Amino acid sequence: MDEYAWPTGPECRPRTWCGREATVAALPVEARITGEVIGRQRFGVFIGIDGVPNAVALAEITAMPHGMGLPALGAIVSGEVLWHATHNHQVKVRLDSGC
Repeated sequence: MDEYAWPTGPECRPRTWCGREATVAALPVEARITGEVIGRQRFGVFIGIDGVPNAVALAEITAMPHGMGLPALGAIVSGEVLWHATHNHQVKVRLDSGC
């Protein structure tokens, strides 16, 4: 398997913001999140957010602690919401150093 992967499979179905207002309300800026890494790319990781199935988080390498490598697929990570990217339906997060 390639080191980098896009989210795939039925559990990683395309996520929509049909409930955008509810998603933003559930995940305000500075909210704490936990979830599973469902995709990896050179620029960061995609995270399925626990308890918020209509959203996917993106933690870019610029929002990871200095020296932290990309978490593996399936890793459970946590962090803080930085902002909401409506144009591509993502919740941008900064990962904690303990990941």
